[in-house]
Amino acid sequence: MTSDFPAVPAPGTTLPATPPLALLLDVDGPIASPVTRDVTDGIIGDLVALAAAGIPVVFNTGRSDAFIRQQVMEPMIEAGIPSGTVIHAVCEKGAVWFSFTSAGPGPVHVDHDLAVPSAYGDDVRRLVAEDYAAHMFFDETKRAMVSVEQHIEVPNADYLAEQALFDAEAMELMVRHGLGVVRLDHHAPNSDDEVDYRVDPTIISTDIESVRLGKDLGASRAVELLAAQHITPQAWRTVGDSRTDYAMADWLHHNDHPVKHVDVRPADGVPVKPYTILTAADLGLPDTVIHDDAGAAFLRSWREALGI
Repeated sequence: MTSDFPAVPAPGTTLPATPPLALLLDVDGPIASPVTRDVTDGIIGDLVALAAAGIPVVFNTGRSDAFIRQQVMEPMIEAGIPSGTVIHAVCEKGAVWFSFTSAGPGPVHVDHDLAVPSAYGDDVRRLVAEDYAAHMFFDETKRAMVSVEQHIEVPNADYLAEQALFDAEAMELMVRHGLGVVRLDHHAPNSDDEVDYRVDPTIISTDIESVRLGKDLGASRAVELLAAQHITPQAWRTVGDSRTDYAMADWLHHNDHPVKHVDVRPADGVPVKPYTILTAADLGLPDTVIHDDAGAAFLRSWREALGI
C-alpha cells in the first residue's frame, strides 16, 4: 500500500500542529475482538507507536469509559505511552468523553441532557435479570445509555435469537414510559408524535440511547478535542465494522475534513459515498480478514506508510 501522506517527524522532535493523519476508531470490531472483547498486544503496540509519533488517536465508541480504561487505556500505558502524549476517547456515541496520558485518565465528561431516563433503565435492568440473564447482562458501567450485552460463553446465534425478543420488550417498555422510540424501521412516537430514543442492535449488544447520539456526534467531539490542543490534521481515517460507523466519515466529509473510511466488515454492504472507502482487499488481503484482524492490518500499513 503506497503512502498518500508525508512521513512524520522522527521521535523526539516537535510534533506538528498539522499532522499528516488522524485516526478516529470504533472499538468493538476494528480494535477489540467481538468474540473475546480483548485487544491484541500487536494492536496496542501499533496504537502507541502511532500516537507517540504525533498521529492523533481518538476512539469513537458506544462502549463506556470504564471499558476503554480497562481494555485500551491500561494496556497502552503498560506498553509505554510517552510522557506528554494525549489519547482521546469519545464514549457512549458522544455522550461521554475523557482523555488519558501515561499518568492515567483525566476527568470524565458526561452530557446528562442525552441520558436515558433512570426509571426506564431500572426497568430494563429488572427485565434482563428476570427473563434474559442466561444470554445477556445489563451493562452497569454506562452513564447515559442503557445497554445489554451477550455473555461471551453464549453462542452468538442463540444470543441473536434472544436479542430480537428483548428488543421488542424494550420497545414496549419505552411506550409504557410514554417515550417515543425507534428501532431500525419501526417507529413508535410518543403522545406528541416525537421520537427521542433509539433501540440500536449490534451483533453482540443492544444500546438504548438518545436519537441525538451517534458516531457523527463522536466525530464532532473528536475535532473539538484536537482543536483544544491546536491540532488540525491534514487528513482523517475513520474505521468501523458497521453501517452506522460511516456517520464518522459522513460528518468529517460534510465539514470539509479530508477523510477515507475503513470498513472491516464489508459483508454488511458498502454504500456509495463521496469519499474513498477501504477494505482489507485494498491491502491485498482476502475477504475473510475482518474485524480486529483487518484493523490490525490497517494500523500496521499506516505505520509503514508513515515510516514509523
